[in-house]
Amino acid sequence: MPQPFIFRTVDLDGQTLRTAVRPGKPHLTPLLIFNGIGANLELVFPFVAALDPDLEVIAFDVPGVGGSSTPNRPYRFPGLAKLTARMLDYLDYGQVNVIGVSWGGALAQQFAYDYPERCKKLVLAATAAGAVMVPGKPKVLWMMASPRRYIQPSHVIRIAPMIYGGSFRRDPTLAASHAAKVRSAGKLGYYWQLFAGLGWTSIHWLHKIHQPTLVLAGDDDPLIPLINMRLLAWRIPNAQLHIIDDGHLFLITRAEAVAPIIMKFLEEERQRAVMHPQPAPLGG
Repeated sequence: MPQPFIFRTVDLDGQTLRTAVRPGKPHLTPLLIFNGIGANLELVFPFVAALDPDLEVIAFDVPGVGGSSTPNRPYRFPGLAKLTARMLDYLDYGQVNVIGVSWGGALAQQFAYDYPERCKKLVLAATAAGAVMVPGKPKVLWMMASPRRYIQPSHVIRIAPMIYGGSFRRDPTLAASHAAKVRSAGKLGYYWQLFAGLGWTSIHWLHKIHQPTLVLAGDDDPLIPLINMRLLAWRIPNAQLHIIDDGHLFLITRAEAVAPIIMKFLEEERQRAVMHPQPAPLGG
């Protein structure tokens, strides 16, 4: 049986971060989760429950989300990656595997690029390379630009099929269940997250991400069209693409199917290249 989460609030020079750690076994590298925009850490619990119970998992609320404090000034992805590294220091973690979902996928790319020694493997789910991405439909993006879906549960229930697609189109109970887990910290934190991604792109340095990377995409994702995930898999040298028959939140709605794919990727050890010595010249 998996261990229950251990919740801690850490203070990093006045910025408090609410963290949750599910303890695991030392033979597996811990997994750090970067969540989507406006999403508090409880929203990934169904996914975590589907993972191997021996896997240690670290989740946290980014500044301005859930139980973490809202900064007075906006931040950018490099600064947030640095804050994450400091949080790992505080919690006494060295190297981790990283999974980033949607907005958190952009932060995961930044973290893997800025701190390659701390990121062993990278999983990117329903995300893109930022400003150069092929956008979703304007109506869907307009809905995403407002924090209303995290403040009014009735609103997210109404718009979920349009913005999340996949299972949310077929099962109306999913939106209500999703809304019940939302813990909003207010509008300002949401706007700071939007600002973090404004004009940001990874396209010019994706080829420098050398960690083994698993790219996961939904085939009915109104927010992140599939071509964006194909672009990531093409630009990242050691990447493989896996397409899921679902929408934007497949990590939650298809947790039982997706978790084994991720575990297999995290557990496989790739063989080191054998460097054969040059043959000695003949005749001395």
